[in-house]
Amino acid sequence: MTVRIGEKAPNLKVSKWVQGLSTNIDKEKDNVVLVEVFQVNCPGCFLNGIPEAIEMYNKYHKKGLTVLGMATAFEDFDKNTLENLELLLTTGETIGDTLNALGQYRQLNGTKLLYKIPFPVSMDSLKKASENLSQEKIMEVIDANIPNFDSYSSEQKAELIERVKQYLRSKEYSAETFEEYALRGTPSSILIDKKGILRDVSFGQNGLLESRIQNLLNE
Repeated sequence: MTVRIGEKAPNLKVSKWVQGLSTNIDKEKDNVVLVEVFQVNCPGCFLNGIPEAIEMYNKYHKKGLTVLGMATAFEDFDKNTLENLELLLTTGETIGDTLNALGQYRQLNGTKLLYKIPFPVSMDSLKKASENLSQEKIMEVIDANIPNFDSYSSEQKAELIERVKQYLRSKEYSAETFEEYALRGTPSSILIDKKGILRDVSFGQNGLLESRIQNLLNE
């Protein structure tokens, strides 16, 4: 089941903590928690999402904000791997689309990132996707991505269900945290308040992250 805003935030489903001490949401009581979710093969994550998370860490980690990074994979499973995450965090080495895009923007030192990620980073738990698609799973995807689904005609609903089925069949693996938090892509940010309640999930950048963090720190 996917978690909803206002509910208790479940722990991250971690396959391995690659950087920093092992922790999780239930161990960060009394802190506001920002989870920055990215893929290794995601240029926008390294141009925008991660730098913003680093900025929030530098500004607020001494004021009660815990920042955690989580690499996930919902596509390009040959590139978004634990091995490439370890390579990135230990050497700064980039790969694939990230390497090509950051090189074009002159955001690399050779093939390596110009910055280091200062907070703990884990790898999402990936499970081999099931060949059997349950109606419950299909509707979870629809509920997370098409909130006005009931307003569509029967023919439109049938077409949308078929598209979701095709999408789920195309997935080689299922990333547990990505699915449980109903994320729509990367970079995504997850915000959890001091009581462990999920308060916000955002895809991409909307200019509101810092103000939301400030509000939660002041609660």
